[in-house]
Amino acid sequence: MKRRKFIQNASLSGVGIITAVAVIGCEDEKTSEKDVANTVVSLPNKVTKPIVVATWNVKEATAKAWDVMEKGGSSLDAIEQGCGIEEANAEGQSVGIGGMPDRDGNVTLDACIMNKDGDYGAVVYLQNIVHPIAVARKVMEETPHVILAGKGAEQFAVSQGFERVDLLTERSKKDWEDWKEKSEYKPIINIENHDTIGMLAIDQNGDISGGCTTSGLGFKMAGRVGDSPIIGSGLFIDNEIGGATATGLGEEVLKTVGSFLIVELMRQGMSPQTACEEAIRRIVSKNPKYEDFQVGYIAVNKKGETGAYSIHEGFYVTTYANGTNESEMPGFFNKK
Repeated sequence: MKRRKFIQNASLSGVGIITAVAVIGCEDEKTSEKDVANTVVSLPNKVTKPIVVATWNVKEATAKAWDVMEKGGSSLDAIEQGCGIEEANAEGQSVGIGGMPDRDGNVTLDACIMNKDGDYGAVVYLQNIVHPIAVARKVMEETPHVILAGKGAEQFAVSQGFERVDLLTERSKKDWEDWKEKSEYKPIINIENHDTIGMLAIDQNGDISGGCTTSGLGFKMAGRVGDSPIIGSGLFIDNEIGGATATGLGEEVLKTVGSFLIVELMRQGMSPQTACEEAIRRIVSKNPKYEDFQVGYIAVNKKGETGAYSIHEGFYVTTYANGTNESEMPGFFNKK
């Protein structure tokens, strides 16, 4: 099933996200029904650990991460193996094998991972390796560095036992050849060619880890790197507070260091939901062209409360908590 073909009315049972109708329906008579319907509120709600939250409809990925932690694995193991499910999905065209290529026809991958101790590893512009999230973990654990790029990242991956694989599938190659007829570069909202997979997890010990993996914007300029592998932008974890990750147009996330912002707002007392909403407002307030691109955030705090918000309708979040694996469209800013 394609990632965008979701159950439209799924609920996030037990993760503290409900429609605002039940909470604020009578508080502001001037609030339109449409505004209320497209608003979500994160409420304090005890969540039985473990919990996994991921961008988009990636139930197989969250199920894998949940299974790892249910069997006693760490949140870090869950992140690596959960993200790896999507990286191996050649039909997804957004991460790993089969990802959309750049303008030269090369599939280049970015990924990062963070553990409970605040350690971080990333790869940027990695080619010919299916699982950049696993290579990012190796960078974190096996090198004195935090980021490796391009050929150096590829050589390191091979030295660690990863096999070289041609990541350009026939389907993505055809899409690239069709694109070359017009060579028009315009980010499109909520399509497969920039659906970064961001994942956050809390294990049975209460420790938080996160990961982010992507093939980046389809038909990007050669050498382009987005927010996904950059600490504080595409992902940030503070085990005392919580974590956040992003998807969408990376250039805009980079400008506001969005994931770090969300965690810092939670440190100051905001709920994950309110923090995600504020991070989106920061982007919208600084770019009058926000109607032309999408950004979505998800967040979780130490209590297991979650939040999610995007600029436009169409962003989805998958949460596995309390034995239930469900996808939901959260609230969004641009209510036309």
